[in-house]
Amino acid sequence: MMTIREYFNSKAPIWDEVIAAKDGAKLGALAARLDIASGWWVLDVGTGTGVFVPHLLKRMDGGRLVCVDIAEEMLKRARAKNFPQNVEYLHADVVSLPLSEGIFDAVVCYSSFPHFQDKPGALAEMRRVLKEGGRLFICHSASREEINNIHRSIPAVEQDVLPDGAEMYQMLRAAGFDDIGVEDSPGGYFASAVKR
Repeated sequence: MMTIREYFNSKAPIWDEVIAAKDGAKLGALAARLDIASGWWVLDVGTGTGVFVPHLLKRMDGGRLVCVDIAEEMLKRARAKNFPQNVEYLHADVVSLPLSEGIFDAVVCYSSFPHFQDKPGALAEMRRVLKEGGRLFICHSASREEINNIHRSIPAVEQDVLPDGAEMYQMLRAAGFDDIGVEDSPGGYFASAVKR
């Protein structure tokens, strides 16, 4: 059985051309929903080839963006896009981030949460690196049903599903988050929470 790292490394060469969302307007609208302020430090978990990075940078207007991914081939392609100097790259697993506690203003998981093999562990670790009052965003440019149907059709990721609203709420609450909101619509999936 292929590991999730092996799967995404194998897909990296074709990701942008074949698989990644290409609707810039849709991604821009999704990014506009992120409550991110100028100068913030943001962690982009599961950055892949950096499809969402330009949209995050527009929201941040400076600050620092750390892009983390378990698949080094994905990060190589993100790095090759020559994003500005305030973008850094980190090859790591979300459940074991080599980062200090309480340093980020926001953590963003765009199109990556279903692939976290230990979701409670991932949420705990993302909360750890957030500042008090820091925000977590889990977002997709398609509905939960659409995402889960796609994943179930691919043997390597058939178990990687997005939780429904009630389950996501409970997971975020159990991880110690507050001010939780979960929306699922044909236009996308958007969960947000705050570290208090």
